[in-house]
Amino acid sequence: MGFTFVDRIIEMKPGKSIRAKKHILENEEIFEVHYPGFPAVPGTFLTEMMAQTAGKCLDAEKKPRGMAMLSRIKSAAFRQYVGPSKTLVISGEIVNNRSNVATAVCTIEMENKKICTAELLFAFVAFDKLDPAFRDEVLESYLSKNSGQGDF
Repeated sequence: MGFTFVDRIIEMKPGKSIRAKKHILENEEIFEVHYPGFPAVPGTFLTEMMAQTAGKCLDAEKKPRGMAMLSRIKSAAFRQYVGPSKTLVISGEIVNNRSNVATAVCTIEMENKKICTAELLFAFVAFDKLDPAFRDEVLESYLSKNSGQGDF
């Protein structure tokens, strides 16, 4: 099972805000075991979608502090389940951005309706601790397509 929960970035102001999309496929592996007969994306996965989205916003700053990693879920609320064949819009606002920690307020919308929110705290993992071959293809794709367009 892959754990990339962001398909593409729609718009971003690095270190400030981001909007991204994730399409939930009908045949996602999670549906085989998470509520058989009633397929639903677990809240932990929805939270991870928000964390990955906000993390990409922080990582886009290209600061030497390292890669953003979720360190605490300060709050999370889920208003509706997410089933197969749905497209989600994930938003994140960075509300506190210091050298060693950052905080983001995130939401997910489905069919123009807010379905969950979270306040997330991030720490940073030094780049030398990561696999040197690691690449964030979603972030790199967005940055390469949008370089020189004034977002930075």
